[in-house]
Amino acid sequence: MSDLAITGVGAYAPRLRIDADAFAEAWGRFEASGVERKAVPEADEDTLTMAAAAADRALEAAGVDGAALSALSFATTTPPLAEEELVVRLGSMLGTPETATHHQFTASTRAGARALAAAFDAERAPALVVAADCPRADPPDEREHAAGAGAAAFVLAPGDGARVVAHGESVTTRPGERFRESGDDRVQGLGVTSYDRAAFHDALAGAAADAGLDDPDVSAAAVQAPDGKRPYRTTGPLGVDSEAIQVCATVHDLGDTGAASVPLSLARALADGHDRVLAAAYGSGAGADVFLLEADEPVSTALHTDGEVDISYAEYLRRRGDLDGQEPAGGGAYVSVPTWERSIAQRHRLVAGRCPECSALAFPPEGACTDCGALVEYESVTLPGRGTVEAVTRIGRGGAPPEFATQQVRSGAFGVAIVSFDGPDGGTVSAPAQVTDHDTDVDDDLSVGDRVEAVVRRVYTQEGVTRYGFKVRPAED
Repeated sequence: MSDLAITGVGAYAPRLRIDADAFAEAWGRFEASGVERKAVPEADEDTLTMAAAAADRALEAAGVDGAALSALSFATTTPPLAEEELVVRLGSMLGTPETATHHQFTASTRAGARALAAAFDAERAPALVVAADCPRADPPDEREHAAGAGAAAFVLAPGDGARVVAHGESVTTRPGERFRESGDDRVQGLGVTSYDRAAFHDALAGAAADAGLDDPDVSAAAVQAPDGKRPYRTTGPLGVDSEAIQVCATVHDLGDTGAASVPLSLARALADGHDRVLAAAYGSGAGADVFLLEADEPVSTALHTDGEVDISYAEYLRRRGDLDGQEPAGGGAYVSVPTWERSIAQRHRLVAGRCPECSALAFPPEGACTDCGALVEYESVTLPGRGTVEAVTRIGRGGAPPEFATQQVRSGAFGVAIVSFDGPDGGTVSAPAQVTDHDTDVDDDLSVGDRVEAVVRRVYTQEGVTRYGFKVRPAED
């Protein structure tokens, strides 16, 4: 087996939640068995921004800088673009060197496990594996009722941590259980219950047999969860009991998180101190991976998966884009992709400049120093990403520039703040930023003097290309 171990774990789920009762009220029933509530992405969130949030936490937990990575892998079934190396964009957000390997895994809910297996086999270190997902289906479909959101990330490096001591995989030809047609963003299925269960059971049983796991003797089992009941039907072939599955299951409170389902449950198991964990991932078609992991030391973790804001079904539809209004024509600020690319370091990683004459900070690092007036070549420095609100206002409906109109239709009014960002070694520098994860209807007003932190989110889309950049939200304690 690999000499690498999981040395740091991060996880993230959006703060918005919708519960089963809201769906039942809208449809007269709730089709996702065992799902009590699920996570819902904000209008400016997608799998790439969730991946970045989980990755930041994993790197912090492991004490590894993004610039030190030798390998980066990104897994999802719902990439924001059907064709593009989005893992490269993720690497830019994390400061990953361009010389590091960048691998992308998609088109299967098994993708997160495939990415993890490939990273262990490659033995490039330190490596970061990130899985993020937010599947969707037609509104009355049971898959839509279950569809949630979340991301998990793992740092792999030599040393103490959680190691893979057994791994098996298996395939069995079962088309039609869950699929998404080209050009469609919604999953479908034949809906034949016995067929679906057999595909799930047989693929996982084959992988467990390939790993040689008759009796894995684990205290936690992270099992693929398209709903809240399916994983518990595999206790026999996996050799685990229901309690081992339930103890780290995330489907009951996050919903079906696709390629991130097993990674998220594995993250919860390691965060709770389980030292012997089974991970069993499934992808329709059908294939499966089963891992047995042992932790010789507790793994450092940083999980942010608690829900903070409950929303109605109408608000849920707005966030999903099912109730979008007409976007205003023209009038938006045009920024070409090449122009945006030149400022990516500032937008993705808050790279500022330090004046060599007086040590003042400049953001963006261009033009004459605002303190001493010198025309200099700035020294590049990365801001820590926390700051203090100096001024704040709120942009109401109809007041947003056209490029932000779609976001405003989906999530309502948003704040804009002038933030005094902390420098890495003292000093501050001010910059404007849109405020996210803050709703005055449910949150306290954001005021001058409040602390905020930077997060990468969708800014807007032009020419079919989504611009990602920093926004700020109220700082976590």
